[in-house]
Amino acid sequence: MARISGVTIPDNKQVWVSLTYIYGIGPVTSRTVLKKAAVEHTTRVKNLTDSEISRIQDVIAADLVVEGELQRIVSGNIKRLKDINAYRGLRHKANLPARGQRTKTNARTRRGKKVTVGGTAKKVASKT
Repeated sequence: MARISGVTIPDNKQVWVSLTYIYGIGPVTSRTVLKKAAVEHTTRVKNLTDSEISRIQDVIAADLVVEGELQRIVSGNIKRLKDINAYRGLRHKANLPARGQRTKTNARTRRGKKVTVGGTAKKVASKT
């Protein structure tokens, strides 16, 4: 198992797919990294040499912000929006969609499990 940017990437997959396991690297970015590092994108990770792995690591370290540092930047941006009470920050605080999606229906992922509100249970007769 090769470790790149502190992440153990899978051995049995092609290099371009394995690089997408790193937070901040998608399919397109992984192909550009491999092109800059002069590594064939279809080779398996288990067949990479140590020099190829180090070239990939060097390109990622020089050109990209990945993993913990990127997560800190993103959470800092969200915190800033909350602090200045921007609309998007308020949506983040309320745990609602922040990009204009509708919430009358859908939005279950952000809003959580459906909670039924009163009026459905039978009322128990009370003695008076």
